[in-house]
Amino acid sequence: MASVIRELRRRPGLVLRPIAISGATLAAATVAIAVLQAVARIPAAAPVYLLPVLAVGVACGTVSAVATAVISFLLYDFLFTQPVYALTVRDPNEWLDLLLYLAVAVAIGRLAALQAERATEASLRAREAQALFRISRALSTSGSLSQAARLVLAELAASTTTDRIWVGLGSTAPAEQTLADTASGETASRDTASRDDGAPPQPVATWVVVLQRTPDDEPAHWTRTHVGSRARMPTGQGESAIHRIRIEVPGEVLGSLWIVRGPTDGDPDRVETRILSAAADQLGQAVRRDQLARDALEAEVVRRSDGLKTALLDSVSHDLRTPLATIRAAAGSLLDPAIRWTEAERRDALRSIDLEAERMNRLVRNLLDLSRIEGDALRPELEPHDVDELVDRVVRRIATGKKVRVDLPPDLPPILVDDTYLDEVVTNLVENAVRHGGPTIRVGALESRDGGVVVITVEDDGEGVPDADLGHLFEKFYRVSRRGEGSRRGMGIGLTVANGLTLAMGGTLAAGRSPLGGLALHLRLPSVAIPPEPALVAASDRS
Repeated sequence: MASVIRELRRRPGLVLRPIAISGATLAAATVAIAVLQAVARIPAAAPVYLLPVLAVGVACGTVSAVATAVISFLLYDFLFTQPVYALTVRDPNEWLDLLLYLAVAVAIGRLAALQAERATEASLRAREAQALFRISRALSTSGSLSQAARLVLAELAASTTTDRIWVGLGSTAPAEQTLADTASGETASRDTASRDDGAPPQPVATWVVVLQRTPDDEPAHWTRTHVGSRARMPTGQGESAIHRIRIEVPGEVLGSLWIVRGPTDGDPDRVETRILSAAADQLGQAVRRDQLARDALEAEVVRRSDGLKTALLDSVSHDLRTPLATIRAAAGSLLDPAIRWTEAERRDALRSIDLEAERMNRLVRNLLDLSRIEGDALRPELEPHDVDELVDRVVRRIATGKKVRVDLPPDLPPILVDDTYLDEVVTNLVENAVRHGGPTIRVGALESRDGGVVVITVEDDGEGVPDADLGHLFEKFYRVSRRGEGSRRGMGIGLTVANGLTLAMGGTLAAGRSPLGGLALHLRLPSVAIPPEPALVAASDRS
């Protein structure tokens, strides 16, 4: 009874509307009956009163229809039954007529009210289904959890009576971080003292109304709950009620859906409660999916990182073990007093040690360069350099039994590069051709037709690279499967380092097929315009 009185005080229209409709329709029916009896001489016009009963039943429900039926019964008895203007009936047969009329009026009012209630319930269910569909669609099509939360809150604000809604994520209310808020539409901290997104501070109250849900089919209900001893912050909303719905999955509380309603709105009705409860459940599943996706991504990153580390360690250990074994064997033989060496053999052994040490040095340098490339720590010092000088230096340094042919035009312009970086790039390209190519290797260069770029090409006459592998040559640890290589396949970082150093100098490195039949690597680098000689300028001026 107390809840009914509170509802009537909160919504006085619940009483005034039925009274107004019933009074107007009964007055019209009374006038109609009087006219029918006086003009048309119809003695029994009581069924006219069924029209107000029907209208009130459709518009206001069963209770109002039954009350209207009783009032119409009393009006007809008082105004049109002998003796008039008295609630007594002279003829006992008229009592039967009046009671039958009352029963029919109550039945019609009840049926009309039930039909109206069913129509209203169907409309509410349709509104609820549409709202839940839009919420589900927002959660399934949004690119991020925060975007989906903002769309869900916008839908809840349109489907329910609320002044403000926000979503907080955290295991407890004080620890929650705001994911979305209808007051700002942006992500913000739940700490009201540190919010700078332009939204008003979130209200903090000692008491909130919490939705208590049961695992069975029992309907959820709202319960006033004490949440702390903090004083309410000024919100500009008077005595607005704060409602909370926990966002949870089995065994874990993920956050809360917070709702601020006006002081006269009371608790959400059944439809609003179902919408809010379903939205909280779907938000909980979305948060859980987001957490699982992040965990899966982190696990995949760790797995790939472990795979790369394993590949790196395998390759490094293999590539280091071979030169170390050669160095130890040569050094041990040189130190063995039982072995007599000629001067030429001693020089060959020392040269072998030097070559294997240089090979180890290049391996370590490539690893260091790779780490600098990945850490974006390359700082090239770009200066003009002659192409032929840099290329000849690399070719002379690389010892190989293969024929390396250098074909450089004499009129090539200087290129703007870091000589140390370019030395490493060309070294890696030539060594790649020496390792995987045929007996002939060609290093050429030409200036692009539109100028401004010099293209250095390193190509071989080997078996080449399959078309499917050309696009992956510059990927870290990528190695092309070749016949007869066994386990000596290299680490797969030489071309990666060459590509990274080239990009740092403002150039590009591309792979393709060579006219020789093998692989061609094209190194494009910016050139520098050569200013005219002063003597030639003076001579041209005199002429």
